[in-house]
Amino acid sequence: MRNETLHLNRMMEACKRPASVLAIASGKGGVGKTNIAANLAICLAASGKKVVLFDADMSLGNLDVIMNFTSKYNISHVLNGQRSIEEVIHVGPDGLEIICGASGIEGLAELGEFQRRRLISELTKLQDQNDAIIIDTAAGISKSVVGFCLAADHTLVVTTPEATAITDAYAMIKVLAGHSFAGRISLLVNMAESIATGRKIHQQIASVARRFLNAEVDCAGVIVWDERLRRSVRMRKPVVLAYPNSRATCSIVALAAKLSKGMAVRADNEGFLRKIVNWFF
Repeated sequence: MRNETLHLNRMMEACKRPASVLAIASGKGGVGKTNIAANLAICLAASGKKVVLFDADMSLGNLDVIMNFTSKYNISHVLNGQRSIEEVIHVGPDGLEIICGASGIEGLAELGEFQRRRLISELTKLQDQNDAIIIDTAAGISKSVVGFCLAADHTLVVTTPEATAITDAYAMIKVLAGHSFAGRISLLVNMAESIATGRKIHQQIASVARRFLNAEVDCAGVIVWDERLRRSVRMRKPVVLAYPNSRATCSIVALAAKLSKGMAVRADNEGFLRKIVNWFF
């Protein structure tokens, strides 16, 4: 009986998929990307998934501000060998594991050899032990941002109806398409005047991307402007917790349900960390 149990455990371990990796990006800052990442991660954790939320901004990480907690350690302590990845994790609502970004580091490409090896070794544990990893990338299209997006199974690009935000979102999609991104690209329109306005923006971007980039851009959803979302930011409390019945919360919950159903590891799965290695090192 004991041998059968051991054999069954080995089979289950062998069948366990690595965590699905979702990168959340935006060509422009100020579109609510980090706020979306935090609330989405909370919803996925509440659904029973084992989720890690990683602030990949190596210079101006602010996830701790959005989530209203103080973290003694962050990813820089892992890079320097002072702490393991487990020691810098902050446990949030429903067991959500949060890793805060660093401050003052230029980017992954500028890390030393020791720091690179530490990052690869420690982050590998995350993909082996969880169902989903959500990466809140920095704003813009720096090499670090693009590297995390290309390594992910799914990149969620966040924009607003603002013209510059739309232009920069398209620029991000163009960069991913230019590097033959094999994963899925979705667009989320935040702070829209209406659902119809948000869908129109997605249709415009998707149409141009299909025509000129030969890239498909799925519609992740639309989050209509909601004053309670702004209030929750001032309160430093995620809107899904501060105002569970708000329009913004309903939209984010719907987004989480949609993403949860479609979560999958890419067919060319060579491991998230292997892709990071290939891109940076």
